[in-house]
Amino acid sequence: MAADQEIFLKAKNRTFSGYTEEEQCEWKEPFYFIQAADPQLGLMKAWSVGDCENGGDEWGQEVTLTQQAVQAVNKLTPRPKFMVLCGDLIHAMPGMQWRDEQERDLKDALRGVDPAIPLVFVSGNHDIGNTPTPETIAQYRRSWGDDYFSFWVGGVLFLVLNSQLFFDGSACPDQRAAHEAWLSEQLDSTKHRACRHTVVFQHIPIFLRSPEEDSDYFNLEKTFRLQLLERFHKAGVKAVFSGHYHRNAGGMHNGVDMVVTSAIGCQLGTDPHGLRLVVVTEEKVVHRYYSLDELSKTGMEKELRDLLG
Repeated sequence: MAADQEIFLKAKNRTFSGYTEEEQCEWKEPFYFIQAADPQLGLMKAWSVGDCENGGDEWGQEVTLTQQAVQAVNKLTPRPKFMVLCGDLIHAMPGMQWRDEQERDLKDALRGVDPAIPLVFVSGNHDIGNTPTPETIAQYRRSWGDDYFSFWVGGVLFLVLNSQLFFDGSACPDQRAAHEAWLSEQLDSTKHRACRHTVVFQHIPIFLRSPEEDSDYFNLEKTFRLQLLERFHKAGVKAVFSGHYHRNAGGMHNGVDMVVTSAIGCQLGTDPHGLRLVVVTEEKVVHRYYSLDELSKTGMEKELRDLLG
């Protein structure tokens, strides 16, 4: 069982097993990865009955959708370098009923992913709480690995952030300060590290449509948002991939592509259940959202495949 759990715990000591700078610092060739978000086992039932606090007592639909996503990803050739899930892995908040069962069933579904495709996990508000505590973060780390870390693939630096510490870190000031110090160090280091691109993963979008939009539940507070965007711009961050919104959205600001990806699970808009394929070339990062049905039937489109060479 310990070895079985390792596929969920590759993020340790602020890096990711097999994808360290020493192993992956050199650019070799174009590659691609899968970005998905919000399987959120239990939300579909909770949303349907209008009780997001206590209504998530069934999650068979999300398990089926996650299994469909796994099957679609396993059929892709060539294999993606990794698959990242950008938060809200399950619906039950820390301390709520059904949490252990939802986590168990999600892990059972994800065990079907080809072992050659590492799984990267990002913490969301339902994973660590809207106002996380040291205890909820520790609980997450025991289940899914570090809540923030960096890793490298083919000369590209990836930063996994804990965006809940941006949203409300009031109950864990020490963790928030450590996260901020680590992020500053990572962003400052891009000036002298030979990374082809820098890409960020976090759960909460910096913005949904425009950096000037009002602050709400689905984005970061405006003053902080603009400061973070400026820091990312100065560090040469190419793209930020997120979830949380359960709809596709995003926009470009000062060279930073803010990508908001809809859910594997419950849809709050008109998008189909799906995930995103992201191709990384020497010059750019190109992405497209696929419905699970489309990806299962047709795979990667020729336009993206051609970018891989």
